[in-house]
Amino acid sequence: MDDVWRLMAHWKLAGHEELELFLRMVLACFMGYMIGYERMNREKSAGMRTHAIVCLGAALIMIVSKYGFEDIPDFDASRVAAQIVSGVGFLGAGIIFVKNNTVSGLTTAAGIWTTAGVGMAIGAGAYFIGVSAGILVVVTQVVLHKATFFTAEPVRGYMKLQTDDYEGLMPELVSQFAGEKIRMLRLKVHKEKAEGEVKIEMELLYPPKYDRSQLVAQWAKDKRVKGISG
Repeated sequence: MDDVWRLMAHWKLAGHEELELFLRMVLACFMGYMIGYERMNREKSAGMRTHAIVCLGAALIMIVSKYGFEDIPDFDASRVAAQIVSGVGFLGAGIIFVKNNTVSGLTTAAGIWTTAGVGMAIGAGAYFIGVSAGILVVVTQVVLHKATFFTAEPVRGYMKLQTDDYEGLMPELVSQFAGEKIRMLRLKVHKEKAEGEVKIEMELLYPPKYDRSQLVAQWAKDKRVKGISG
């Protein structure tokens, strides 16, 4: 009879522990959902489901790493959990795109990586740290998106154009760049097969919030310009 009572007491204790671990995963899933909700409102590639699953998965792996090998003497609880950081890094790399020397998706990828950290903290039982970090991620995204004067940065870009009047056009272009605080980082000039035509390739550093399309549209109207992109 004593053995039966001991078995039931052990079962209740184990049930209580597993219920707590389950609640950790639920909390992690909610925090990931909250972070993903902000990204979804910005129409980013990774939204609520992605962030919720990443946070849930990180919490699950952390729980398995911390509590799944207690029957093994001298086990290292950090070995499995450490793989989350590198594993989520590969996931984030799939969100980053580079087009015309412009990087997009980097903030979302960093958010997914941090979301995994939130899940790890909650899975390890550090509720305050995990929840606080999740709230900070959302607050940082919202506040810095609206208060752009904190995050305004110059933007790199390319401009390519063809002209039959290089000597006359280039000084005007450089003068406009100087007036609008556009830095020319690199310049390549190629002579085309067509007589008198020159192809110009420029790597430029635009000031924050500069409208590049307006610059391209302006020079596209110039009769000396045979083709332009940027």
